[in-house]
Amino acid sequence: MQRDDCLFCKIIRGEIPSSKVYEDEYVYAFDDVSPQMPVHTLIVPKNHYDNIAAGIPVEELGHLFAAVEKVADIKGVREQGFRTLVNTGAHAGQTVFHLHVHVLGGAPMNSGDPSL
Repeated sequence: MQRDDCLFCKIIRGEIPSSKVYEDEYVYAFDDVSPQMPVHTLIVPKNHYDNIAAGIPVEELGHLFAAVEKVADIKGVREQGFRTLVNTGAHAGQTVFHLHVHVLGGAPMNSGDPSL
């Protein structure tokens, strides 16, 4: 299930171009157009869920997070370390209301930086 008015659903369908990093039957991963780090990749489920608190089936949620390791390998940040981030709701900084996991890395991070 996808939504016609969702930016990420349009990217998944190929209606909006993206820099694909990884894809399988459950998820689509692509580089963020406004990266906050040298590596900034988004992993989105192919089914539309507004956020992580939207009653996602455990199998799909597990597959979404299993893709993090694959993306970290592809982007070359697995060994050096990386950050994963999921914003849930406007007050948490979510700007596109389709669940997505940020994979950030490629440079040292300040672990106390509230902006990431």
